[in-house]
Amino acid sequence: MSFAPMLESDVTSWSGESDVVVVGFGGAGACAAIAAADEGASVMIVEAASASGGSTALSSAEIYLGGGTKIQKAVGYEDSVEDVFGYLMASNGPQADASKVRAYAEGGAEHLDWLMSLGVPFKASELKERAMMALTDDCLLYTGSEKAWPYCEQYKPAPRGHNLEVEGDNGGPLLTKILLQQVEQRGIDIHYETRALRLIVSCHGPQQRIVGLAVRQNMQEHYFRAGRGVVLCAGGFIMNEDMVREYCPQFLDNKTQIGNPNDTGTGIQMGLSVGGRVINMHEGFLSLPFYPPATLTFGIFVNGQGQRFINEDAYHGRIGSFLVNQSYPVYLILNVEDYGNYETESWLQAPVVATGESLEELVSELDLPTGQLERTIERFNEDVSERVDRLFHKDISWLKTLEAPFVALDCTPGAGAFFPCFTLGGLDTTVDGAVRSVHEGVIPGLYAAGRTACGVPRRGDGYASGSSVGDATFSGRMAGRSVAVEESL
Repeated sequence: MSFAPMLESDVTSWSGESDVVVVGFGGAGACAAIAAADEGASVMIVEAASASGGSTALSSAEIYLGGGTKIQKAVGYEDSVEDVFGYLMASNGPQADASKVRAYAEGGAEHLDWLMSLGVPFKASELKERAMMALTDDCLLYTGSEKAWPYCEQYKPAPRGHNLEVEGDNGGPLLTKILLQQVEQRGIDIHYETRALRLIVSCHGPQQRIVGLAVRQNMQEHYFRAGRGVVLCAGGFIMNEDMVREYCPQFLDNKTQIGNPNDTGTGIQMGLSVGGRVINMHEGFLSLPFYPPATLTFGIFVNGQGQRFINEDAYHGRIGSFLVNQSYPVYLILNVEDYGNYETESWLQAPVVATGESLEELVSELDLPTGQLERTIERFNEDVSERVDRLFHKDISWLKTLEAPFVALDCTPGAGAFFPCFTLGGLDTTVDGAVRSVHEGVIPGLYAAGRTACGVPRRGDGYASGSSVGDATFSGRMAGRSVAVEESL
């Protein structure tokens, strides 16, 4: 499919007109539309699906925000802007964008207030256990590696994952339902089952301005004029196999691509077609969701040399990113008593590859170099006895002697374990969402937000749950406000 832009002079008639045209109706698109409308702009949303929500509706919708949010303060945490900024810069470095991270850290508390003003509910409570998500209606939880080495030694940790006040894995549907209601209350023009085809430009070349959008609706091509600009909020590209193969082929084999069916890179490709710049296209989120149960954190991950390679109290996305760069096979070794409720609670799906009433029996069933796992466990248990993890600095609360009976889970990619992934690269944008040109400056009238843009989260090994929904709603809002005050054509 060609995304080559169309000249304004070739448009014979316009099917509609508004100040702002938003492409995509997920979390980013909804917030862009709401923010633009609240600035007094007329807004139109085009959505390829038959309903709103996008990938935000499929998520748990934890929202990663800090710097002293209303909920953090109510629960008793004094989280500083500088600790949020420092942690996000370190965990997303060296790709981190300091200007975007600064705006996100400084604006986090106010952004949560804004969401709450729209009716998004948050309870002043904390889920203290180590969990992938809050299945209760509690709000705050740790959703990154804030409490894990090396970050805990650099920045004061605080829980920044804000779970909506809803039980079960239902945050995404609730958030997008509320955003839909807010869009409808503002009388924003919504076009479902309308596929964006290409941007309409005033002219070709460096003097171009984005003036509209060509779409396919009811099997016919239509043209919508955008008086102030177009905001691309069409998601990432994890569902586009050709783009994944070109930019991040590591996500093809034995991985589960997560997102909505329209995460095909349409917005990114339309931005490229008019000279937009893309960055960070090789990066993405890759998880190994090995907890719950939290007790699996007492175990140790070993690679094909029988050696540990990470502190197991790190966030599951960080562990997944490290794991796929190891020699295979990769096993999680733990005491049977810590295996606990793995078969009923975990999303991991990694099969039991070995058990042993003794270490010798366990080793005999594993494909590892002779003597290596024994030495690794011996060294680890020595550290446990001294209450320190000298190699990887796992927190002492997760240090426990490994002793028989043992169980080993096969976490090797392709052996059955669940490895969900999505992309983190996209159009290069300013803090306000304007799309940067490959030549110089920005492209007039073109904005992007959410996973169509390269935002705050930049690396899989530094990712924190909630940073995509947090960044999507924040960047969508920023882009919507900015395009609304663009000089009209």
